[in-house]
This record gives sequence, C-alpha cells and structure tokens, in this order.
Amino acid sequence: MFRHRLGPVVAAVLLVLGMGSTATAAPAQNGTLAASAGCGKAPTLTSGTRSIQTSGKNRSYILRIPDGYDRSRPYRLIFGLHWLGGTSTDVDTGRTVQTGVWAYYGLQRLANNSAVFAAPQGFNNGWGNSGGEDVVFVDDIIRQIEADLCVDTTQRFAVGFSYGGAMSYSLACSRANVFRAVAVQSGGVLSGCSGGTQPIAYMGIHGLRDGVLNISGGRSMRDRFVRNNGCTAQNPPEPSQGSLTHRVTTYSGCRAGYPVVWAAFDEGHIAAPQDGATGDSGSRTWVPAEVWRFFSQFGSTNPPDPDPGTGACRVTDTVSAWNTGLTSSITIANTSTTAINGWSLVFTLPAGQAITSGWSADYSPSSGQVTARNVAYNAEIAPGTSTTIGFQANHTGNTAEPASFTLNGTACTVA
Repeated sequence: MFRHRLGPVVAAVLLVLGMGSTATAAPAQNGTLAASAGCGKAPTLTSGTRSIQTSGKNRSYILRIPDGYDRSRPYRLIFGLHWLGGTSTDVDTGRTVQTGVWAYYGLQRLANNSAVFAAPQGFNNGWGNSGGEDVVFVDDIIRQIEADLCVDTTQRFAVGFSYGGAMSYSLACSRANVFRAVAVQSGGVLSGCSGGTQPIAYMGIHGLRDGVLNISGGRSMRDRFVRNNGCTAQNPPEPSQGSLTHRVTTYSGCRAGYPVVWAAFDEGHIAAPQDGATGDSGSRTWVPAEVWRFFSQFGSTNPPDPDPGTGACRVTDTVSAWNTGLTSSITIANTSTTAINGWSLVFTLPAGQAITSGWSADYSPSSGQVTARNVAYNAEIAPGTSTTIGFQANHTGNTAEPASFTLNGTACTVA
C-alpha cells in the first residue's frame, strides 16, 4: 500500500521555503495557431531520461513519447509531478501503487497514445521552488520538448500528489497563461504561489481525514480559483467520514472555458483512493478517470479571453536593420479603460528572421509565430499607459516588421 507521510515539522519548514518564491516568465502560446515549433520535424528526442541545463544547474526529467508518434499531429503535453520522497521514475512507472497501471497517476493508459508525458525530478525529491527555480525548470522542459516534438500549445496540463500537488498549484498560480488545466491531489501551498490572480481550469482532490496536509488547506487553494474563474461560491457536498466514498462537484457560474471541480473522499493522505476499501489501488481507484475526464474535455483551441475588456491595445514597432541583423523595439499601449494584469503578445516574424536575444519580455519560440510574455516588473499596463519591449534577430534579407499583433487573444491596432 502506498502512503506518503509528511511530518508536521517538515510540512511547516516546506511551507516557509515555498512562500515568497518568484517565478520568471514562461513560454505562452495565446495565438490562434496551436502547433509547436517541433511539428513537422523529424524528432531528435527519444523516450527516457533527459538532461537539461536550467538556472545554471543540470537537472533531469523522464520523457514518454506516444507509440506511433506522428510528427504532423499536435499532442497534449502532460506533466506528472512526484511527491516528497518520490522520484520521476516512480511517476513514470507507477510502481509505488501498481506498475504500468498507475504510470503518470494512471493517465498514460487512459491517454491511449494521445499525449506526450514528462516527469521532472525535484531537488531532494521535493519541490522547494527556491526563487522560482522549479517553475523555470518546467518552462525550460516545455521549450526543449516543443522545439523538437509536435505539441498542441493550448493543451498543456499538470498533475501531482502531495508535494507534486503543491507544485501543480504553483504552476496554476504563475503559469495560468501556459497551462490549460491542473489537477491538485492532496496538495498544500508548499511551492509558493507567485501571481495567483489569473483564471485557469482547476481540479482539486483531497481526503477528509488527511493528517499530513489538511483538507481545509485544499479547500482554500480551490477557493482561490473559484474566485479567479468567476464561479458561484458554495460549500460543495462531501462524503461522511466512515463512508469510504467520494463526492465530485462541478462549480456553476464559472467563466466559459474555466471550470472548477472539487472531489472529496473519505480517506487520509493517499494518492489512489478507492470506494469501499482503505488504501491505494491502481486498478480500483476512481481518481485517474476523473482527472482524465477533466483534462480531455478541452478542445484544441485557446480558452476564451477571461477579461475581454482589458484587451484594447495599440502596438508600435520600430525596426533598425543592418547586414544580416536587426533590432525591434515594440511599444504596447493600453487603450482600454481597465488595467491589463499579465499579458502575452503574439506576432509572426517574417520568413528568415530568428530572435537571438530579447529584453523586457520572454520570447518563445525564436522564429515563426512568437509569443512575448511579460516579466515580473511590467506585468501591469495601466489604462492610457504603455510598456516597451524589444529583441535582436538575424535575418536573411527580409527586415519587415510583423503584420499584426495580438494581446491576450485580442488583435491590436498597429501604429
């Protein structure tokens, strides 16, 4: 039986470590094109353990590419995040509950080769996220995978149990424009919550008798996204103690495309609860089916603009070119009457242009359809004000500026 125990002293220490973490910007894809840069390419990545340099450190993750991989088909990308003391191998194999059946929290078999899976390895088998480094780690994994494999950039998901749930929650807070949905199983606020003001499809799962990370914390985490997603507040029904059952509630009133689901079960701090019996069961647990149902409901489109009133914008792009290089200075003006809190600017570079460096935004990928996402200090653009970003690029002769710009899903006027 797989039970993860996190002592109260350790939990308190981890809570302190997780608070105040500041994540850096992430690669976002808010344009209409869902295919990653790796679509159409012969892949060089293979399934297995991959090494990656991130934040000046060498780290690893396990990658699983679908059988019969089709480089012209954009796949979902699902992150499975391990618990404290767990490993990426535990997630990849499912061995702590039931080998194979429980791989990636039981989602790999349900995906039936429709998704690319990644299992990152945390420092000290946890997710302290010091200075936001674990969020940046996930950012860098996304870049590496999507530059080589065909991924639907509107279909990124994260799931984790306990400390892995805490890390999934941290991604929901800081990368709401990057991930389509998260599932937080028996989590706590251990990995920080940088941001936490934007909507994202959110599923919370928690045991009534959790003696490690109390269900009250899970309810509070859930309620943050009940508010962010504009759902109708309620106290959803939960099973009675001793019933060994579960109750699933889908909140009403949520903004289109931003559902919140809460699943409470009568058990403790376990990852694969089953109705009618105690302990974990890979084959009898109801959790994977509920999580897969939640993730797979989303089609290959961007979610609706959560606040379309903040999208009015004007862009001015000044290009200075020489020989085979150029710089582009882009000014984004908020012409609406409401502040823009968090932004992603999408534009398509002319053929032959490739970004080599940039400032005041995070750019991904370097060519084709590019998304520039705000950094911490310029996330807010007040009404009637502007912010300026820029990049340097190589070119093969075409030095034109992009023909159009889209801010948070809304087309901008080009000055």
